[in-house]
Amino acid sequence: MIAERMVRLIETHSDQLARGLIEKFLNSEKMSDMRKVPLPELQQRVYEIYHNLNDWLETKTETDIERWYTAVGARRASQGVSLSHLICALLAVKEHLWDFLSREALLDRPLEVYQEIELLRLVDQFFDRAVYYAARGHEQTTKAMAA
Repeated sequence: MIAERMVRLIETHSDQLARGLIEKFLNSEKMSDMRKVPLPELQQRVYEIYHNLNDWLETKTETDIERWYTAVGARRASQGVSLSHLICALLAVKEHLWDFLSREALLDRPLEVYQEIELLRLVDQFFDRAVYYAARGHEQTTKAMAA
């Protein structure tokens, strides 16, 4: 397993991570459209990303990511969230995770350093795909709503 201790740390603190990120969403002008999403829905989605991170990184396929994040993008478009605010929010999920790991993850051995690098690579890859598919779903819905 990739950086098992760090993934457990993230999943164990998923409530705390979600609360901190929601606060950023609510206080940032770059993500002000996220306020259009009902708070319980927003809290649940952010919590799920952090709580199920290992599942997203190790067992979900590109098709799973495509299906899920295309639907997320479509839902946000239907809620009136602009594409730029949606992308900023997804990037904030990743940045908030990096901030948490830099504060909390103490590495003792070379193997842990390697595992952290692998985790960072996989998380980057996951969020790159999530952003792409969310943008695609948002664009498709925006076009359909305009037609």
